[in-house]
Amino acid sequence: MSEQHDHDENPPEKLPLDAWHRVQGARMVPFAGYEMPIQYTGPFGGIVAEHEWTRTSAGLFDVSHMGQLLLSGPDLDAAVEAVLPIDLSTLKLGRQRYSLLLDENGGVLDDLMVSRWPEHLYLVVNGATKWDDIAFLREHLPDDITLNHLEDRALLALQGPKAADALARHATGEYPLASLTFMRFGQYAIAGHDVTIARAGYTGEDGFEISVAADAVEEVATLLCGEPEVKPIGLGARDSLRLEAGLPLYGHDLSPETSPIEAGLIFGINKRRRTDGGYPGADRINREIGEGTGRKWVGLALEGRLPAREGAEIFAGDTQVGTVTSGGFSPTLGHPIAVGYVDAAHAEIDTALEVQVRNKRLPARVAKMPFVQHRYFRGS
Repeated sequence: MSEQHDHDENPPEKLPLDAWHRVQGARMVPFAGYEMPIQYTGPFGGIVAEHEWTRTSAGLFDVSHMGQLLLSGPDLDAAVEAVLPIDLSTLKLGRQRYSLLLDENGGVLDDLMVSRWPEHLYLVVNGATKWDDIAFLREHLPDDITLNHLEDRALLALQGPKAADALARHATGEYPLASLTFMRFGQYAIAGHDVTIARAGYTGEDGFEISVAADAVEEVATLLCGEPEVKPIGLGARDSLRLEAGLPLYGHDLSPETSPIEAGLIFGINKRRRTDGGYPGADRINREIGEGTGRKWVGLALEGRLPAREGAEIFAGDTQVGTVTSGGFSPTLGHPIAVGYVDAAHAEIDTALEVQVRNKRLPARVAKMPFVQHRYFRGS
């Protein structure tokens, strides 16, 4: 999950790790209302090098721009189920699940993670939409539900095949880190600081998200980057990694103009909710589940070296049949890849299409997603 460039009227805010990133040689850019590291300079730096390091070792991403929310109060599950298409009766303590915030028409306002804490639900929402999400939740949840925005927390993502080894040297808790499987979380300590660690991420690799007090995040980041497997990684590689993993980016691949069914996110509408409804947009969602959609979000593999970017038109012969929503060069595959919405008639795997890049029509075919296989840890 993630986000869009947002309202540019206000100067971007600084992350708790802002000074630390600059010392590491980060090139900072405005993104989602914050100054964020897009890549790091020096002998190692650069988006492709950072991408490949994460695929083979472990990369540390600062995702503190995202919103961390804690909900509590009477009949909490029922209140949240009236807002999200989630089945909380099947979400057990210590588990987290992907869900969606939808408008009355079934358009996507945000995608988010929901975790079951004792007496609470913990939500992680996208940075660019967090203030709108908080306003929406406050408006739609009953008055006796408390929503705490954890503004004093930072969020780190340690991603890659060597992330578990590096993190296990520092994280102590009731259960060993190795007992956490994909989409589970637990309470741990790193260097004496209480942290919540979830086995999840946005790269397609095994990895962890670490929620830590903002005033402790620099010590934790420095400690983790002191391990030989770990380097800081910027937004540029985060984007190329999630694209290879076939994961949508909010504000680009998802928006109020897209429905979760068009986007292939039916798993975000939990089974019981597909029949009982009772959440915003349920009528449209259930109709689309039954009847299908006029267009679908698909992967595209392009020939040549030129990447197709967001907004590029997709053609079948002389007819435009879709639009690219995200695209770039895949360092792992060695050719350009893209995702976008195409008419359902042209969405079958291996369908031959063309994408307009600059003044050229580039051959493309509909590709199976994810482009690069996920390597989540689901247990030995």
